[in-house]
Amino acid sequence: MQLLSIGQIVLIYSGLLRLCLGHNHSQPRVDQAQTPISKLAFTSEIPLSTRVYWMRQAILALGHPCPCAPFGTAIVNHTANSGLGELICTGANSKGLTGNPILHGEIAAINNCTQILTDPSGPYKLSPQQALAAFADLSLYTNAESCPMCASAVRFAGFREYVYGTSIDTLIGYGWEQIQISSAEVFHRSTGLPSSSMLIGDVLANETDPLFAWQSEPDYQCPRGCSRVEGWCEADVVGVGLYQAPMLAHGEGPGYLV
Repeated sequence: MQLLSIGQIVLIYSGLLRLCLGHNHSQPRVDQAQTPISKLAFTSEIPLSTRVYWMRQAILALGHPCPCAPFGTAIVNHTANSGLGELICTGANSKGLTGNPILHGEIAAINNCTQILTDPSGPYKLSPQQALAAFADLSLYTNAESCPMCASAVRFAGFREYVYGTSIDTLIGYGWEQIQISSAEVFHRSTGLPSSSMLIGDVLANETDPLFAWQSEPDYQCPRGCSRVEGWCEADVVGVGLYQAPMLAHGEGPGYLV
């Protein structure tokens, strides 16, 4: 076996870092014009414990303990029953897997839900028009604040709720390349749409933040279930490979590409 030189290892690590982050900033960039979430007068009767449960399901949608782009989403129907609610589908960032540059976790989940809701042999069997109307009863959970594209998709879909974990400002601080427009600003500028959506931020950020910190910080602890291998976090479990975006209904497990 031919061993890699230090220079080759550095080049490989740099390439992986570029793939994950897009661009690594030496100093955090914070958009001072963003509208603070605290100014949004949104409330909800759903308990925090339920929010935490579904945010963890959004993390589990990744199907891997430490993917390089760990953006996961779960879409839930809280109107289905008085308990936790019903999981409709999940999705995860699949740009690197598919070559589709806009297949962020939220977009993947919306695509998956659309297919599940309209599947003639599935549990819902909705028409396209019924599926469009159904989004008004659904809540989207994502482990990181949506980019403006995905936040706009949330509003155009007319979701009942949009809940995120890690903020855009935190992502920027970790070196992730972001368009500096907050979800709050997108929501404030979408009053011309016929529907309204509740926005809830910073849910379980203490668990979501570490998923995005290790990629640009060589000394940062890997997420649980992963260890550093030549400077990169890799899964401890043998056989867990690249994430394969699942299209999950309630009770199904994630998929892997080994």
